[in-house]
Amino acid sequence: MKDADARRLGDTDVSTGPASRTLGDLLDEMAATASTAEAVVHGDQRLDYAGLKMQVDAFARALLAAGIRHGDRVALLASNRTEWIVAAIATAKIGAIVAAVSTYVTPRELAWSLEHAGATALVSLSAFRGRPFLDALRTLCPELDGAAPGALHSPRLPALRTVVALDGPPRRGVCALADFLARGAAVDAAALRAAQQAVAPTDTCYILYTSGSTALPKGVTLAHGPLIANGFAIGERQHLRASDRLWLAVPLFWSFGSANALPAILTHGGCVVLQESFEPGQALALIEHERCSVYYGMANMARSLLEHPDHPRRRLGAMRTGLTIGAPEDITMTIAALGAEALCNVYGSTETYGNCAVTDAADPLPLRLRSQGLPLPGMTIRAVDPVTRAPLPQGTVGELTVRGHVTPGYYRAPELDAAAFDAEGWFLTGDLGLVEADGRVSFRGRLKEMIKTGGINVAPLEVEQVLLQHPDIVQAHVVGVADRQKGEIVAAAVELRRDAQSDAAAIIAFCRERLASYKVPARLVIRDAAEFPRTPTGKIHKPALREQLAAGEAD
Repeated sequence: MKDADARRLGDTDVSTGPASRTLGDLLDEMAATASTAEAVVHGDQRLDYAGLKMQVDAFARALLAAGIRHGDRVALLASNRTEWIVAAIATAKIGAIVAAVSTYVTPRELAWSLEHAGATALVSLSAFRGRPFLDALRTLCPELDGAAPGALHSPRLPALRTVVALDGPPRRGVCALADFLARGAAVDAAALRAAQQAVAPTDTCYILYTSGSTALPKGVTLAHGPLIANGFAIGERQHLRASDRLWLAVPLFWSFGSANALPAILTHGGCVVLQESFEPGQALALIEHERCSVYYGMANMARSLLEHPDHPRRRLGAMRTGLTIGAPEDITMTIAALGAEALCNVYGSTETYGNCAVTDAADPLPLRLRSQGLPLPGMTIRAVDPVTRAPLPQGTVGELTVRGHVTPGYYRAPELDAAAFDAEGWFLTGDLGLVEADGRVSFRGRLKEMIKTGGINVAPLEVEQVLLQHPDIVQAHVVGVADRQKGEIVAAAVELRRDAQSDAAAIIAFCRERLASYKVPARLVIRDAAEFPRTPTGKIHKPALREQLAAGEAD
């Protein structure tokens, strides 16, 4: 192995964390120190750290046998299951790069992702939730039918050679998982060790694609060393320990799963309990049965759990901490739904390895509700003037910028790098917020979502927080809609509680008592939860909502 000092990055204090600075080394370290501790649970499958290492090493040898080498991209298209974790760590262990593909992918998007990543291999489920991935690939690459497994040559995807199916019957041109793993027997331990030793902390391990709400997805690259250091720091803010069991229904292809939850729990020797896709009744049963103690999820997920008819009879007493985002009302509701009294509020993005600021689980609840916490070790956050980029005084709202553990850059997109970083290397988040006198970060909304009505700026988040104070409102989302007279008007869509008595007029009157007149929604619609447009990762798709509200009238 490389010298231990070479696996520590910059000024980050990792003295109490794992010594490893690559994902392959991290798994080996955990397998050596906690071999019999449970690492992954999925359905009836349970793997301790020794068993996880055994499966990862077998997969890594198979990748080497298939000709995958350092720097090659391996596209991974699978739901939350053990094979996703095994394939991802195995790919990273030999210095190849995981290009994570969303399970919501359409055939067009699959083609774009494989082409953009220049993927040498695709490791995929045959299908998931009605989406036939390999049938779509065969349409893109009809040459697959006549190709020997591992020897694909396609003009459409010239880099792609190997396709591995994690499930399903044998298919022409596709390696069944068992056959793929069997080929790895020809690669000895010395070859695997040599490939692993060539991996550096600064090497890219992930390409994670953002949801692409307004344009083509961006391929965010993340490196081994910062991923581990930041993941450990995130876990420390939650006070994670080896006995913790993290429930994960958030997709692993999303940074909240792969770049946040996974390194946070693995660096602490805990267990990740996978739910293949979120369904509230199954989630409640799984959390109870596995005695999960760590929650990772969004407010809409927590609300579904709270409102499910099984919720009152489920014993969720083991739940203790975790991460979420949202307005104070959302976080309070999540704590009530799960009993996770030490739930943490967070701020960050894929580009900042999942989070760059996290409240401490021991912080008083009011502090965790109103703030996103202190910057993590190795992170520096400041607010700047959005136009001049001049740093702003503490307590002044501006654009939040981050330096430290941030993406090395977007994959094959120098124009995005130029727009995302200033001359001093600060990452420009596009978020509005402030850094308080005590160093805590407070998020105030998206800069791009700022509404300018009659020449006056209105932050959607401020209006949303007022709407959520109304006792009948479950969720509220605010956007700017084009208007001939004012340039833009404030428009809102809200969901009401089932027994609500309020109408749109009553809600507008409620807002007029709490907001300046120019901030009060000029257009307000009431919708059911299923009527809100969402991105593939479950976030509200505000561009689509804006289009819908622009086309409609007030309720």
